[in-house]
Amino acid sequence: MIFTDRMRALAADLRLWFAPARIRNEGSTPDYRFSLANERTFLAWLRTAFALIGGGFAVDQFLPSLHQTVRTVFTVALLAGGALCALRSVSHWVRCERAMRRGEDLPASRFPSLLGAGVGLLAVAIAVVVLLGWTR
Repeated sequence: MIFTDRMRALAADLRLWFAPARIRNEGSTPDYRFSLANERTFLAWLRTAFALIGGGFAVDQFLPSLHQTVRTVFTVALLAGGALCALRSVSHWVRCERAMRRGEDLPASRFPSLLGAGVGLLAVAIAVVVLLGWTR
């Protein structure tokens, strides 16, 4: 029962990704400044996603002397992080817009902490591998 309710909620959120005009059916229109701030936050998350994707390509192209497996792991981790960040940005935008329209508290998210910790650990790992000169 709980699982099916969560699946229905997820399906409703996904529909809003592709038909954001449906959000207008919920609650009342918030102050436009808040909606625009929500959109700026969304765009900042997309910039972060693009930076992670660019970092993945940079590792692949500019660290050719690294062992192939290590380079592939770092590249895929950065590309997957960028993809996840882009998808999460849409979800967060919808959830925040819906909460503002309903007059609810903005949703809390662990994603920024997880993303920050993941990027930090990956950066340390890349630095260690480069400093140790783990080459082919």
